[in-house]
Amino acid sequence: MLLSLLLQITSPAIDSAAKATTAVTETIAPIQDSLSLLDLMMKGGYIMIPIGILSILSIYVLIERYITIKKASKIDDNFMNNVRDFILQGNIDSAKSICKNAQHPVGKMIEKGIVRIGKPMKEIEGSMEAVGKIEIGKLEKNTGILGIIAGIAPMFGFIGTISGVIKIFYKISLADNISIGLISGGLYEKMITSAAGLVVGVFAFVGYHWLNMLIDKLSFKMEISSMEFIDMLQEPSK
Repeated sequence: MLLSLLLQITSPAIDSAAKATTAVTETIAPIQDSLSLLDLMMKGGYIMIPIGILSILSIYVLIERYITIKKASKIDDNFMNNVRDFILQGNIDSAKSICKNAQHPVGKMIEKGIVRIGKPMKEIEGSMEAVGKIEIGKLEKNTGILGIIAGIAPMFGFIGTISGVIKIFYKISLADNISIGLISGGLYEKMITSAAGLVVGVFAFVGYHWLNMLIDKLSFKMEISSMEFIDMLQEPSK
């Protein structure tokens, strides 16, 4: 009798606990659903279109400039030694031919100096310096685009967020109440634009300075080659 009475008392309690557990599980289940990256991008709204265009443009400029700079940086270790041997032998045409076939900024700069052999040393140095600046300018072409993207991409993100917040408060004014779902649901979607803008901006910022570091490294090599060439011209007169 006692056991039967206990079972009758605990049975409703167990049923209630099971129902509560089921209700909690059903409530939590939607929260556990995850969103793909594409879904998040779509929820950012129309402002994601210019941010996406800027991201594609920054990737293109970075890859294109990197390939160009790396190609220009491939300088044969024996290049200056070969030029030196031909010049000291008086074989100017062969020295010019080596520079033309080099296809890098150092070769073009040294070729300009070879053409000016016989002129005053200041004129030779000036012509080589001018060619060096032109070649560096070619390498820096379009790198400024990355700097611009680094500045405006986060701004687009903030514009999207501010626009979203304005819409949220407008909906609150129409509903005449404050709901957590109304605020958080719209706000997290608009924060996506800020995150996307910052990611694109950081990528462009890092890419811009990285490319400039590569250009500076090549510019240093050009300066060393220029000094070696000037010293080479002065050797016979010693």
